[in-house]
Order: sequence, then structure tokens, then C-alpha cells
Amino acid sequence: MMNAEPIMNARTGSTLLPMIIIGTLFFVFGFVTWLNGSLIPFLKIVCELNEFQALFVTLAFYIAYTFMALPAAMVLRKIGFKTGMVAGLGVMAIGALLFIPAAKFTTYGLFLFALFVLGAGLTLLQTASNPYIVCIGPRESAAMRISIMGLVNKFAGVIVPLLFTAWILTGMDQFSNESLSALSASLRAEKLAELSSRLVTPYILMAAVLILLMFFVHFSPLAELDLHDEVDSQPSNKLGVLQFPQLILGTLALFLYVGVEVIAGDTIGLYGRKLGVENFGSLTSYTMSFMVVGYIVGVFCIPKYLSQANALVLSAVSGLVFVCGVIFTSSTDSSISQILLAWIGVPAVPNSVFFLALMGFANALVWPAIWPLALQGLGKYTSIGSALLIMGIAGGALLPLIYGQVAHVTNNSQMAYWVMLPSYAFILFYAVKGHRLKNW
Repeated sequence: MMNAEPIMNARTGSTLLPMIIIGTLFFVFGFVTWLNGSLIPFLKIVCELNEFQALFVTLAFYIAYTFMALPAAMVLRKIGFKTGMVAGLGVMAIGALLFIPAAKFTTYGLFLFALFVLGAGLTLLQTASNPYIVCIGPRESAAMRISIMGLVNKFAGVIVPLLFTAWILTGMDQFSNESLSALSASLRAEKLAELSSRLVTPYILMAAVLILLMFFVHFSPLAELDLHDEVDSQPSNKLGVLQFPQLILGTLALFLYVGVEVIAGDTIGLYGRKLGVENFGSLTSYTMSFMVVGYIVGVFCIPKYLSQANALVLSAVSGLVFVCGVIFTSSTDSSISQILLAWIGVPAVPNSVFFLALMGFANALVWPAIWPLALQGLGKYTSIGSALLIMGIAGGALLPLIYGQVAHVTNNSQMAYWVMLPSYAFILFYAVKGHRLKNW
């Protein structure tokens, strides 16, 4: 598949060191990705957007996976997985630096372009990193290894909204709709420019960290994957990678999963702000915390007590139940979170917001389970299969926009969450039957 010198596979080396290095990268994935949950309500204020317009943040970020996944696979074939990771970090650093002119000029289009570049870098980084974790050890425990990576990823997702709130969202009373509407147009523009400029220093620091990580990965002893010896039991087929139903259906399942994951993680701040929740900027941390719990379950239960397919069934059924909880429970009463979270000092949230956060638990094991099930038996098609799965991340671009449009048109953010129900229904189908299909 590629010209690679050192060989790394489950038989020739330990998985510990590569997992530590890749784990560092997964922390970066989480930090950059889940920053969007706090960035959306922030940019809604700064750029004076409605709910639908604000969710173009997810479109710009996740649509990069659609455009860049196949080119990323071609790049990896040329330069290898390790160098691809270095290149991905470099592209992300450029994206972070683009936030500086965007913040200075308070221009939504520039913010969206910077997010697209960040997403493009992440595409290259993830196209290299995810198959690495799947292939460096036994396939039956791949979901467990990905769950460990997910723990690191979502730990970053817990931290970043708290940091963003503490650093950026202090003194937000002066930027409420009532306060801003009382100002003249020139004073309002001045206030919003002041708020926007708060992003400059954090993104300079992010770019510096990404550049340091480039050197860290480049000089690390991370070995190159070699997939020549992967057993390809499938007969030759002119359809190439399209001959594998478990991959194509898995890509669709991943598309839907990322869509609902992003809705749960990135709209909770918008929804909370609409309900008047004081700590709306940190609500993504609630969702990520429940995802961490889900990943802990995956680490300890897969494959010893729970198969990858059964973990996917559990996730889909939980998702259906929690979506119904979001839709049908109170948006004012906070008794559930008071009972469950007050004893550890976590601020209470309305019951519907709490069920939206609980979807983090339902979503946690979907990604770790789909990857090994979809890549099973692909052999020489593993890298292109990985690219197709990465393209599925575009669900995070489109499904939140559908939610945003439904919420905007109906003026009912709570009921609009029904758009997630068909996604969990298809994930359940893939868990029960879709992944077992080996030919069309």
C-alpha cells in the first residue's frame, strides 16, 4: 500500500507506546472539536446570528471531512501514516492562526473558513490515527482500544468548555440581548468587537501547541503501519471497496451517529441559553462527562462482557430512550439533575437539558464499535475504507443544520430534537443486521 520502512503490527511490537502517542493526538481532536459547543453561542452573540445561522459553525467544520477524506487517503498512501499525522497538525496550526484576523475583523465568513481549515487538518490526522488504533492489536479488542482513545478525547471535551467559559465568557451580562439592544449601533459594534477580540490569545496558544506537537510526533519512535500482510479473503471485484456492505452501511451509520453526537454536544449550549440556564457556555461539559462514563464502560466491558455489536445495540436503544426524554420532559423543572448531581456540587439543569447531556452516554460506544465492524476483512482496502468512514463525519455538518432549521421554523428547540430518532433507528439496524452483511 505504501513505501514504509519500519513495520508496526500486533505481532512485532508493543501497543503501549503508540497508544500513548496517539492518545495525545486524540486529546487534540477532542479539544479542537468540542470547542465548537462553546463557540456556537459565542459567535451567535458576536456576529448577531439566528439559531440556524449559528449552526453553520458545525457545517464549516465537519464538511471538511467530506472534501478532504479521500485526498487524505491518497496523501497517506504517498507519505505514510506518521508523516500524515505531522502534516495534519501543521494544517490545524494554520487554521488556528486564521482565527486571529477573523476575531480582529469580527467577520463570520472568516471564522467559518478558519473552522474549515481546522477540520481539514483534523481529517488528515484522523484518517491516519483511527486505523492505526484498530490495526496495532487484535481486532476483537479494537473497540476497547478506541474506547481508551475516546476517554482521552472526551476528557478534553469536558475541560475545554470550562476553560472557554472561565477565560472568554466572563462578564457576559453586558452582552445580553437586552443590554445590547439598548445601545446605539456604533456602541453595539464596539462592544461586540471587544468581545470578539477575546479569542485572539487562546488561538495563538492553540497554534503554538499544535506546532510543538508536530515536532513531538515527527521525532517520536512511532513506527509505520504496514498493511501488506492483512488477509483479504474477498474475491477480486471491480467495485473495489464498494463491494463491502459492512463498510458502506457502516459509513452511513457513522454519518448519522456523528450528526446526533454533534447535535447533543454542540446545541446544548444554544438550547440552555434559550431556557435561561446561567452556565450555558459550559453545558457541553455535561454531555462530554456522560460520554466519559460510557467510554469507561467500553474499556472495562469490551470484549470480556460485551461484544462490539451488543455495545452498539445498547447505544442505539439508549439513544432512542434519551431523545424521548429530551422531547417529553420538563424544560423548567430540574429535579432529576438535582437528585443525581447536587451531591457532587454540579449546578442543576432542566430535565430536558439533562436528558440531552445523557445522550453523551448513549453515543460513547458507537464510534468504537462501528470502526472495527466496518473495517473487518477489508485487507488492502483498509486505508480507503478508513477514508470513507472519515467522510461519514460530514453528518456533523448536515444534521445539526436540519435541527437548527426545524428549531428556527417551528420556534420550538425542544421538539426539534425528534430529528435524531431516525438516526438511532438505523444505528440499531446496523448493530443487529447491517454489520453481518458480507456481500450485496
